[in-house]
Amino acid sequence: MQYITERGAYSDAKIMAGYLKRMGISVALYPGNSKLPFLLKKGKPDMVINLVDSFKGNEFLASAVLGVLEMLEIPYTGAGLLGQSLNYNKFLIKKIFIQNGIPVPNYQLFNTSREPINSTLRFPLITKLNEIHGSVEITDDSVVESEGDLRKRLKYLIGTYQQSVLVEEYIVGTEVTAVLLEGFKKKVYLGEIVINDESDGKYKFKKFEYEWLEKYEGVIKYQKYQDKVLCEYVKKAFQILDMSDYGRFDIRIDSSGRYFFLDANTNPQLGPYNHDSPVGIVLNMYGVNFSEILRRIILNTTKQWS
Repeated sequence: MQYITERGAYSDAKIMAGYLKRMGISVALYPGNSKLPFLLKKGKPDMVINLVDSFKGNEFLASAVLGVLEMLEIPYTGAGLLGQSLNYNKFLIKKIFIQNGIPVPNYQLFNTSREPINSTLRFPLITKLNEIHGSVEITDDSVVESEGDLRKRLKYLIGTYQQSVLVEEYIVGTEVTAVLLEGFKKKVYLGEIVINDESDGKYKFKKFEYEWLEKYEGVIKYQKYQDKVLCEYVKKAFQILDMSDYGRFDIRIDSSGRYFFLDANTNPQLGPYNHDSPVGIVLNMYGVNFSEILRRIILNTTKQWS
């Protein structure tokens, strides 16, 4: 699954390069690998648009690229070292949210499949890998309704990925994708997720196959969603997680109108609306095309580094 989320990285970069060239910007593509420091010193770019999500197959090592850019004093887009490092520990993000009054579902981090279940948790629960984004292993099996099923799922995830698993209460309700884009000011754009799959099971949510497999293309749709209070929560979440330029949040709103922040993404997948990028799709609904997104990000980065 993790390979599928990364295999299109080069083609995504080429698409972005085409837009930048049409804006009159000279572009060079650099792979995020061990050759990067040498290539950057040789090429001396004025700015780097950072699209690196993992390094040597590990997402949490993506922030190492930022260390190189900082040492070479090259301006770059997106979150800095702290924000990018926080991004790959969902448990820590939950802690920071709670400390700052951002609502989240009840949750627990499991390091083994045998740990006692917190008495505050109520089934159904949803299981998530703590250090990996991209909806990896978010499938029908992710939602469990009994302790036996939870233990089985934990054993599989921890044994396969050798990392902790975040377990949280499954919130029934409206799911919203919130995108914050910086420019002269921070602006939030909300998109309600609509899942068009009649064969879908008891629980409806963004699954791995919906986001990454071609046979499910078009299953996930977005429509405008308005909520001024939620927008303020998103701005606060963006700030306390030390995000920059742009960011994305997954939020559930239950039948009582209560908000639950499910996930946060620094430097989320960036692309035009017709290339299945949630950021591009949501912003396009509000009349912000991909060229405008790039322009705002570049201007914001220039302002910050100057």
